[in-house]
Amino acid sequence: MEIIADILSVALKGAKKTEIVYKANINFKRIEKYLPYLMEKGLMEHTNGVYCTTEKGKEFLRDYQNMKEQFT
Repeated sequence: MEIIADILSVALKGAKKTEIVYKANINFKRIEKYLPYLMEKGLMEHTNGVYCTTEKGKEFLRDYQNMKEQFT
């Protein structure tokens, strides 16, 4: 969940794959599994080499943040 939240956070304003890899601290092999999954679930979009968090992805981030706050 934390990796997904990190990826979606990096892509909030749009990001290329390399930027996501470095800012979310994930390697290229792992990102190749996460990006298709996030797009399939409607949490991200991919246009012209740029990945962007969708409204559904932003909702996920808000819910995730609220849940984290409840348990800390």
